[in-house]
Amino acid sequence: MAMSAVERHHLKKLVKELESHLGRHTELVSVYIPAGYDINKVVAQLSSEQGTATNIKSSATRKNVIDSLERMIQHLRLFNKTPTNGLAVFSGNVAEREGQQDLQVWSVEPPNPLKTRIYRCDKRFVTEPLRDMTETKEIYGLVVMDRREGTIALLKGKSIIPVARSTSNVPGKTRAGGQSAQRFERLREGAAKDFYNRLGEHMKDSFFDMRENLKGILVGGPGPTKNDFVEGNFITNELKQKIITIKDLSYTDDFGLQELVDKSQDVLASEEIAGEKKLVGKFLQSLATNSKMVEYGKAPVLKALELGAIDVLLLSESLDDKELEELEEKAKELGTETQIISTETREGAQLAEMGGIGALLRYELS
Repeated sequence: MAMSAVERHHLKKLVKELESHLGRHTELVSVYIPAGYDINKVVAQLSSEQGTATNIKSSATRKNVIDSLERMIQHLRLFNKTPTNGLAVFSGNVAEREGQQDLQVWSVEPPNPLKTRIYRCDKRFVTEPLRDMTETKEIYGLVVMDRREGTIALLKGKSIIPVARSTSNVPGKTRAGGQSAQRFERLREGAAKDFYNRLGEHMKDSFFDMRENLKGILVGGPGPTKNDFVEGNFITNELKQKIITIKDLSYTDDFGLQELVDKSQDVLASEEIAGEKKLVGKFLQSLATNSKMVEYGKAPVLKALELGAIDVLLLSESLDDKELEELEEKAKELGTETQIISTETREGAQLAEMGGIGALLRYELS
């Protein structure tokens, strides 16, 4: 079941809070209990870990670890059984000053089933499994290439899925005896163009039918070859318009795919924000030019929701949690799409200043 916008928002908020804490030693405890795993076994393991913790040399660290485990055990005993999707629990001394104790415990049943069991004491809480769930599973196309080979793949969330490979017949730089330099270079250029055409066809076969759901295409490779490929007439125009970045890489194989994703993190993050900016920009533009196609403020938006007139409900992350949940629940009941808008962009800040609640309408309201 897909995570709702508000669930994603709450999870992001929790992850951000957990990541803001830094232990002085390896004394922050993280426990992930997979869906279907016996919670009583985890309680027994943590009790055993308390005994092991008595061997920690530093008296302050020893006390913090044992106390954190005790808080976690007491918290887990509140559950009769493991929740449907599993449970993530975090406990530790998060006091800002050394020598003080501020023991806190957090727990969350994630919106998607947990598959891994984790117990760890560290300077930071383990948040990666939860953070992975907050990331939107958009689909991007990946192309890494040079004159020798090309690899095409899909990026879904964090998963890289190779879909096609192609090798070229471009001869090496050493020419056979008896060939003139010009003729040899013409052969190389001709073979390169044949390869680019083949790679362009592979892109078409891999991406064209899914172009509506493809957020963008990332291209990379060593040297200038990738630019020659993109700038030439080898890629169909509809796919060429989807290219959002071209990166210099060291590799063209599976390592190249990972390198391309790593080097494109800035672009991928800004793409998510760009989607928000576009949505709120459309709302603000309509407000200025055709105000009957938008609503803002809680009462007018609720009225429009009840009438089934809202196409997209825009909720600022600046709203309190109770209000967010109430409005999204109402929208869900009526089959209306909800988008949580961050305050990181100028447009998002404007929505927050207007009360944090806006809507793009399906039709004009009299």
